[in-house]
Amino acid sequence: MYIVLMVLLFVMMFGIGFILNMLMKTTWFPMALYVVLVIPLAMWAMWDSSLTFVGNVTNYGFVDILIAIAGLVGAYISGKTIGYLRAGGYKMF
Repeated sequence: MYIVLMVLLFVMMFGIGFILNMLMKTTWFPMALYVVLVIPLAMWAMWDSSLTFVGNVTNYGFVDILIAIAGLVGAYISGKTIGYLRAGGYKMF
């Protein structure tokens, strides 16, 4: 189940990042958006108010971190793909 979730988040962030890169003409924006918006919102959704800050942070497992990294890699590769397309002469990207 976690492998499917990792692939799904990778593909989803690649697609969203690719579209954002085409519209905004920046290769770094999807990664910044993921780090600034998506990761904190996911942490806030799973936050347990009865635990301390350290208790909440240590509550995340290795698999949770791998899933977050898969999304970040998808956003990174979307920027690289757009960069290669622009370098290859495609003006629409």
